[in-house]
Order: sequence, then C-alpha cells, then structure tokens
Amino acid sequence: MKFLRRIGFAFFTLLMAAGAQAQTYPSRSVRIVVPFGAGSITDSLARILAERLTGMWAQSVVVENRPGPPGANSVANSTPDGYTLMLTSTGHVIAKAISKTISFDPVTDFTGVIQVANVPQVLAVAQDLPVKSLKEFIDAARAKPGAFNYSSAGVASSSFLLGEVLRQAADIKMVHVPFKSASEAVTALLRGDVQMYFMPILDAVELGAANKVRVIAIGSGKRVSQLPDVPTIAEAGLPSFQYEGWFGVLAPAQTPRPIIDRVNTDIATLLRSDDVSGRLLRQGAIPAPNSPAEFDAIIKADAERYTRIIAAAGITAN
Repeated sequence: MKFLRRIGFAFFTLLMAAGAQAQTYPSRSVRIVVPFGAGSITDSLARILAERLTGMWAQSVVVENRPGPPGANSVANSTPDGYTLMLTSTGHVIAKAISKTISFDPVTDFTGVIQVANVPQVLAVAQDLPVKSLKEFIDAARAKPGAFNYSSAGVASSSFLLGEVLRQAADIKMVHVPFKSASEAVTALLRGDVQMYFMPILDAVELGAANKVRVIAIGSGKRVSQLPDVPTIAEAGLPSFQYEGWFGVLAPAQTPRPIIDRVNTDIATLLRSDDVSGRLLRQGAIPAPNSPAEFDAIIKADAERYTRIIAAAGITAN
C-alpha cells in the first residue's frame, strides 16, 4: 500500500508540475517549424498564427522553414516542452509509407494540438493543354498513359496526395514531379513542364483570370464562393473522389497535456476572432479548430486510409 501511495503521490506531483508549467507557458521564444518552403499555404498559415500569438503571449513566435522530412524529424526529436511546434498538412501522415529513410513515425512521434484550417485545392491544367473539363483531361491522359506529369510542393505535400487520389480514382497513369516549394510547382505548370497541379483558391482565381492556367475542378466537398462556376471533382464526373485535407499544429509526443490544451485554447481563440478568421478566408482557408483528441483521431484515421491508397497505387517506400 505504501508503494502504491508513493506512486500515486509521484503521479499527482507530476500533474501539478505540468499544470504550473502551463500557467507560465510560454516564458521564452516558441518555434513553429514548417516542413515546406516559403510561399506555401502551410507557411502562410504559420506566419498569420505566429504574428498573433506573439502579441497574445508577449513572447516571440518564430516560423522556421525546413522543407521535407528533416523538418518533421527535427520536431519529433525536440524536447517535448511546447517550445517547438509544427504546422503541417495532411500529407504528413504518409511520410513513412513513402520513405524508408525517415527516422520518425508521423503518428506515434507526434501529438495533435489543433486543426487550423481546411484549404480546398483547385485542379488547374497548363494553358496550352487542349482540355476544358475534367472529363477531357482524364480522356487525354488515358489516351497517352504516362505522358502527363503533375507537380507538387514535395512528397508528402497536400498537392502530391491530391494528385495521387485523383490519379487512382480516375484510373490514369501520370508522373509525379516533386518540387521544394509551391512556387516552383506553379512555375513548372506555367512553363508547361507539367500538365496539372492542385493549387490554392487565390492562385487559381488570379492565374485563371490572367489566362495563365485553366481551372477545371476543385477538390472539395462543395463549390466555393470564389469560383462558383467551377465544379467539384465529384460533380465533374468522379463521384468516388474523396479528399478532406487539413492543415494543423502538431507537437512532439509526450508534450505535457496542460501545455497542449493551453496552445489549443489560444489558437482556437485566434481562429474564432474576426481578424484571423477573416485573413484565413481571404486566402481561401476555412478555419476549422477542434480539440486535441479530435485532431489526433483524424491524424490516425488519415494515416491508415492514405497509406492504403499509396500501397494500392503501387508506390513503395524508397
């Protein structure tokens, strides 16, 4: 009994210490790692939050761009004290399914803090490609198996995962061309080096209006106000297409729950404010705050689903 009481007392002491730590958090600079290059949606969302959290916490919140697995790995190996966070996208969950060399597990080495936003992505094709609809694009790709390329902001980015979900749903053969940033992926489409890219709404509106790309569908569950005449992929002829992408904040596993809850509460407050929600909406992002438990459940479910999709596509880790 004495032993059990000691264990109980020790556990209670740890909880009290963690709670006290959360009350004084943050007492120094906080780092938000973005595993994508500057100019990406992820980078933009991180900078909006960093700016407002700096004012809320009276501590500097710094965004650090570290593209690819090295960025996520640095977070997984950081001290789990809340001073290193990561803002990433859905593609994070498939990191282990596409790379044998990563030394972290995208699910077990992280804990969900909060989902920040859903950002519908628009399917755009090269302006010189003679197709005006999703059906025409699919027919053209089927007529020339392997001849079409699609760009992405890197392996494990949302643009890659969307391209793969589309490729599988349409049963077409396309070649994935990864880049280090979203801007490079867009440039490749503008040059005609690739035939397709999933881009943010604002880019699609601007480049489509300038006749630099042709917008043919949107990868969301419903149409968006910025592009009311652009059908969803399901409407355009692929009812089996399903993709619910997210952008969210993660922390290293074992980060104390009181600190996770504190960060969740503060970011949720910002996302519900007119200022931050308005800035996100103007960038084509839909604020979607949830609890750490809800976000963890989404991460685990998506890891299982998209790992199956990657395997079914014949993509093996290298």
